[in-house]
Amino acid sequence: MRTETRVDILSTPLDALSFSETVERARRSIITRRTTQQVSMNVAKLVKMRTDTVLREDVLSSDIISADGVGIVWACRFLGLSGVQRVAGVDLMFAILELCAKEGYRPYFLGARPEVLNRAIQVASARWPGLKVAGAHHGYFKKYEEKSVLDDILSAHPDCLFIAMPTPRKERFLAQHRTHLKVPYIMGVGGSLDIVAGKVTRAPLWMQHAGLEWLYRVLQEPRRMWWRYTSTNAAFAALMIAALVRSIGAKLRKQHANQN
Repeated sequence: MRTETRVDILSTPLDALSFSETVERARRSIITRRTTQQVSMNVAKLVKMRTDTVLREDVLSSDIISADGVGIVWACRFLGLSGVQRVAGVDLMFAILELCAKEGYRPYFLGARPEVLNRAIQVASARWPGLKVAGAHHGYFKKYEEKSVLDDILSAHPDCLFIAMPTPRKERFLAQHRTHLKVPYIMGVGGSLDIVAGKVTRAPLWMQHAGLEWLYRVLQEPRRMWWRYTSTNAAFAALMIAALVRSIGAKLRKQHANQN
């Protein structure tokens, strides 16, 4: 169910949907039983897609591509792209889980370590009374175990599937299996189950609004996150500068042509 609201930033498509519109798309996909895959775009993923052609193809096959990070939204505004709003992946997952609890839809969780996954389900069940979990499986399965994981999802008949695995593993998994799984709404949620379980805390609102969530994450896990964020942020800044130079050059050439 590809949307008709796409814009392009640095050769990467994004859907100009509000948060509520994105939630409604999820709801409609569950009601109609029509598969919709949503992917959250952040700076790190955008940068990686420029050199990882398989990841790029996997992301572009998604039905909804949302701007997950503030940096992406700011970049869109900077380049004159209107309508792109932030749809934070963890907030979207929370909203859909609330929808599931209210309307009786059943989610399946795939990913995270077993203890984190179990804790996340306990917290989610307490936070959203009435939530009925269709099933769950941790994300540390071997390749030879993949078929049993797929069979478990199929037998559970969930209304939505949240995949808490890192990029590009979750995108590759979905590209290979989403048609076979026949789940109406599918969403990659990265480390969101760590947040639900309380293993990782979210940045204060002022840091979220200031686009500093990446810094907060680095402070929590400096060894694992420092190079990932600093390298991709630097690469993204370079891409934006190059885009600005091209834009200015195009305007100058146009002015020169008009004068002649």
